[in-house]
This record gives sequence, C-alpha cells and structure tokens, in this order.
Amino acid sequence: MSSHKSIPDNHGFTLVEILVVVVILGILGAIVIPTFSEASTQARQNTFAACIRVFSDAATIYEAKTGEYPADAGCGQCPAGWEDYINVVQWQRPTPVGGLWDVQFNKDDVTSAVGVHFHGADHINPGDAYMSTIDAIIDNGDLDTGAFQKIANDRYYMIIAP
Repeated sequence: MSSHKSIPDNHGFTLVEILVVVVILGILGAIVIPTFSEASTQARQNTFAACIRVFSDAATIYEAKTGEYPADAGCGQCPAGWEDYINVVQWQRPTPVGGLWDVQFNKDDVTSAVGVHFHGADHINPGDAYMSTIDAIIDNGDLDTGAFQKIANDRYYMIIAP
C-alpha cells in the first residue's frame, strides 16, 4: 500500500464565485434591457407611421374614385364603402402605439383626417412627446402644424383635407 495523501475532489463553485457571476449578469442585464426596450418603442412608432401613411393614402384614393371622403365612423369601425381600400382587420385592431384607428369627417376643424383616438382606460394616451417623435418620422415634428397633427386632447391625425 502506498502512502499518498488523498486530494479532495473540488468540482463545485464557492458561494462567492456564484455571487460574483450573479452580480455580473445583473449588471449586463441592466445595460441590455433598456436598449431592447428603446428598440421596441421605436419599432412601434415606425410601424404606426407606416400604417397611418397607408390609411391616409387609402382615404386619398377613396376620395379620388368616389368624389367623397370616408365618412366618420366610430373608433375602430371601418367607414361604409372603405372596405375595398384598407385591411379591415388591421383597422379594427388597436394601433401599434395603443388607441384605436379613427376617421374624422367635418369635425374638430378638419374636413377629413385619419388617425388614432386614445380614450378609456384601455387606450392610454402616451403623450405629446411620444407622438411628436412619430410626427418627426411622418412630417415636421410639430403636432400643431403640418400633415400630422394633434386635433384634440386624445386625438392625433393625418390631415387629408384641412
């Protein structure tokens, strides 16, 4: 029999090593999560901008073909006769930034407009700063002028005809 010392098998991690890894992962998470959140916000804003352009173009085409602007309808409801010009399912869903799609006709000091109406607890208005960012994507960044405007407290619309 040989007389050598047995070396203990240490294959586990110490509590300190585990805590160091957890702290490092926490720091990395704190750096990465806000970046993904911001990217997600920008994606929603860009998607909204693309959708409102499509809907406003559809309203313009509708007027050119029929001689009339789309009629005022309830939020999320497709105006009569407009079904052939838009994706009705997309129109009936909440917008990418919340709120519901809406058409204004001879209301709120505009002849025709397409936009988003935030109302009720389910459709919280993200605020003017948020919507100004969208306005900068679409137009001039000023909600008081240009093609995309705030026409009431909870309404932001692409103006088809002033």
